[in-house]
Amino acid sequence: MAEIRIEHVRKQFGSFVAVEDSSFVVHDGEFLALLGPSGCGKTTTLRMIAGLELPTSGKIYLDGEDVTFNRASARDIAFVFQLFALYPHMSVRKNIAFPLVSQGVPRAETRKRVEETARLLQIDHILDRSVSGLAGGDRQRVALGRSIVRRPKCFLMDEPLGTLDAEFREVMVHELRELHNRIHATTVYVTHDQHEAMAMADKIAVMNHGVIEQFGTPQEIYAKPATIYVADFIGSPPMNIVRFTSGLQRGARTVQLDGVDIAVPEVHEDMPVGELALGVRPEHIRFSDASPLRGRVYGSEYLGTDQVVTVETSSGKVKARVPANRSFNLGETVGLEFNHSKLTLFDCRSGRAVPSSINAEARHV
Repeated sequence: MAEIRIEHVRKQFGSFVAVEDSSFVVHDGEFLALLGPSGCGKTTTLRMIAGLELPTSGKIYLDGEDVTFNRASARDIAFVFQLFALYPHMSVRKNIAFPLVSQGVPRAETRKRVEETARLLQIDHILDRSVSGLAGGDRQRVALGRSIVRRPKCFLMDEPLGTLDAEFREVMVHELRELHNRIHATTVYVTHDQHEAMAMADKIAVMNHGVIEQFGTPQEIYAKPATIYVADFIGSPPMNIVRFTSGLQRGARTVQLDGVDIAVPEVHEDMPVGELALGVRPEHIRFSDASPLRGRVYGSEYLGTDQVVTVETSSGKVKARVPANRSFNLGETVGLEFNHSKLTLFDCRSGRAVPSSINAEARHV
């Protein structure tokens, strides 16, 4: 397997910029998820890594070799598409073997590698069946097997679970991660589903309008969002964003919200007067009768072991994740306390997090 390095890659189609100045590294054996909504540039980025699109500018390195303008066939990569593109008239065995047959690999070696791959994917019992009659999950395994059997330097996957129903998709998320752990393949995986990315990836690149908003581990991106966009995109429910107008000086440890002083992580630079926002995850809010920050219960969503309670304050609605056994009445007034060590401040003009003791290490690309 190999390291993938992207340096200042840009892709423009006419007057439309699909990818803008992207740089990141996928280390040997890492699983990277390119995450974002439709049209954000994630598939275009993947296609440039594969050699199916050429960048307008920038460099792409695979295993230390500059492959920016190499054809896809010269890059030793395997691409798994959303649509399986299997040969319906062939058996599972022949579909998996097809890349090796095309390369002229000896018959005995082909048979050995196909059977090894089938065992790895737990489909060795259906090798001689036609793919046309298989369920979606098994068809996806066959498509993966056809990529794995070649033993390429890296795997590129473009929303490979997008056509599966929710139950199969959940199963395949775990199977793909287990497969990655077994073969240690350098993998780039495109998805719009944050749950897939958070469950499988070692690193995530969150994309928006062709720009990588943040690159980091799932834990970093969840706990230390670099922008309001990332804070709102990651999490279910997403991070609460409470806007207010103020200025901040370096070293500040409190902000005023609804006339109440709220403790925040120490601010590391001066901020002129303007619209700011306080970001807090639902699980970092608790109810306290002693708190001067008040609001009215607007609604509640029961989730089994816990519940998400929506509270309306004078600064807007916030959601709090609390134990399911606590009961609330609609319209009831409650006090809110925030875990100050988990808060993030944002500059609404730039959309970026204000440098502070909580997000000083968050990586913004």
